[in-house]
Amino acid sequence: MATRSTIMDTNSFRAEHADGLDAATRQLTDKRSKVLGESYRLFYRKPVHLVRGEGQYLWDAAGNKYLDVYNNVASIGHCHPAVIEAVNQQMKMLNTHTRYLHERILDYTEELLATTPDTIDRAMYMCTGSEANDLAIRVARAFSGGTGIIVSQEAYHGTSDLTSGVSPALGSGQPLAATTRLVSPPDAYRVNAPDLGEWFANEIQKQIDDMKAHGIKFAGFLADSIFSSDGVLPNPRGFLQKAVDVVHANGGIFIADEVQPGFGRTGDAFWGFARHGVVPDVVTTGKPMGNGIPVSGLLAKSDVLAAFSDDIPYFNTFGGNPVAMAAAQAVLTVIKEEGLQEHSRVVGAKLLAELQKLMDRHESIGDVRGAGLFIGFELVQDRTSKTPDKALALDLTEKLRDHHVLTSVAGPYGNVLKLRPPLAFQESDIDWLVGALDKSLTELGR
Repeated sequence: MATRSTIMDTNSFRAEHADGLDAATRQLTDKRSKVLGESYRLFYRKPVHLVRGEGQYLWDAAGNKYLDVYNNVASIGHCHPAVIEAVNQQMKMLNTHTRYLHERILDYTEELLATTPDTIDRAMYMCTGSEANDLAIRVARAFSGGTGIIVSQEAYHGTSDLTSGVSPALGSGQPLAATTRLVSPPDAYRVNAPDLGEWFANEIQKQIDDMKAHGIKFAGFLADSIFSSDGVLPNPRGFLQKAVDVVHANGGIFIADEVQPGFGRTGDAFWGFARHGVVPDVVTTGKPMGNGIPVSGLLAKSDVLAAFSDDIPYFNTFGGNPVAMAAAQAVLTVIKEEGLQEHSRVVGAKLLAELQKLMDRHESIGDVRGAGLFIGFELVQDRTSKTPDKALALDLTEKLRDHHVLTSVAGPYGNVLKLRPPLAFQESDIDWLVGALDKSLTELGR
């Protein structure tokens, strides 16, 4: 069985690291533990005390500048002036809920739906990706009449009761729902199959059959189309189609969780699912759509959504409020006016090429893969066996921190660096990132 990795405990500060901290940092970590409790986690053995951000850069309390290669929530860059101005202006006028008429939510929705396939023609709004995925599961169950949800082996879809029950990445301490089934990830690096799409579709069918054997009716397949928590698995393009066909043939719906791959990040398309030429039944989004302002959305085919919405009123107090819509509109406008999808494609391809060159210098790099500004950097003990090297990956993230580059790990083995900077990342930043990786691996003797 694979060593369990979780998004919470991997690359995290733990009590045994406290003695190595300076007095000021130790005071903050002790106070944090005292007033916030023990569920929260900090990154790094020596946590970073951040005080300012701009674009793709962050600064700590001592004035050190960092390159952010992890934070997709600040999707168009930390403290983007367009978002600040839009939010500030709207807050001066009004911020209330959606039971009053307001133009912002309607204007934004029309523009957002214009980016999706024509059959996706309805939108609803919440405050977090967890809420969006929670509602998506309810919609899937209403439409199908079933309860069973399939997700990938290391998926993360949220922290509500419903979504934590379909989020194995939260770790073994968080039980999965009895109606959840896990499917092996479509990992082109590790799966030896002539047709990855067919292999993956068969894996989904096996789980649907298992549900049926246990008296569970299948409701839907929920997936992040770049399988980021599974280690960033973008290719080959189009492999999802056969899986979606199997889902539909069995009466379920496909929910595309676009919190991470959406809004131009992959470069090839505005939506991650569009890289694969598939049309989801439901699309969910999260805080990156508002550059970190609490806003999320559910987009759906009208007939699919009607199974829920025709019978059940839904009200999310501040989901879709005018301030959140102002932030979301600013993000959408910036993506278009600054050409960030094409920017992500071009700069991401150059970054990927430079990262792949490092494989000639470091045998510990097993694979480098990605789409746009979303790249997985996999560490192995040796390339022949492809044995995952989690210890190296964790040590590497710490070394990168020393070189003022911030990132973290992903994948079922915890051995893949997830390189996912704000879209403000520039070609001029490539040398800093690649150089830091080169130096860090050299310093680690790998």
